[in-house]
Amino acid sequence: MPYVSTFFNGLALCAGLIVAIGSQNAHVLRTGLKREHVGLTVAACIVIDAVLIGLGVAGVGTVVQSSPLLLGAARWGGAAFLLWYGLRSWRAVFASAALTVAPEAARTGARQALASVVALSLLNPHVYLDTVVLLGAIGGNFAPPERPAFALGAMSASALWFCALGYGATRLSGLFARPAAWKWIDGLTGTMMLALSASVAFGT
Repeated sequence: MPYVSTFFNGLALCAGLIVAIGSQNAHVLRTGLKREHVGLTVAACIVIDAVLIGLGVAGVGTVVQSSPLLLGAARWGGAAFLLWYGLRSWRAVFASAALTVAPEAARTGARQALASVVALSLLNPHVYLDTVVLLGAIGGNFAPPERPAFALGAMSASALWFCALGYGATRLSGLFARPAAWKWIDGLTGTMMLALSASVAFGT
């Protein structure tokens, strides 16, 4: 049963990587708590990860690693985006109008929601390092017939995680109905994004 073993190798490895706190996970959690476009956000994350994992296992990661220009663009572009997102979150902490989950609150449109999750996914260099480079390098070490099983295992871990995170958060939305709770979420998100920006920029 070599393919089953390879599948679970991909599943376990991706699960270990994806559970780490990151901008993508924070956005999915926030979307679930607000109960706004949860299905769209979760589906977008799953598709993006699946495409990147597939490209990595197919050998694209090797090309990215060999190009200083691509690595540099991803590094500084991603750091700038994460810095902007972190500062925006901290601005929300001190804003007079607190974020709520009330039905009458202004809702984000589907296009804006999709654009946000795509940007947070694709403008973060850590996403490429985890999926295209790391998973791609490990998956590439398997024999060619086994690589699809490894990729499918990794994609399955991603799908299970985002579904659990997004839809699990909807059950907690009642706990975050108070403005003070959302300020804590914004502060935590902002701090995390600024730390990720520094990590990307300085290679820590």
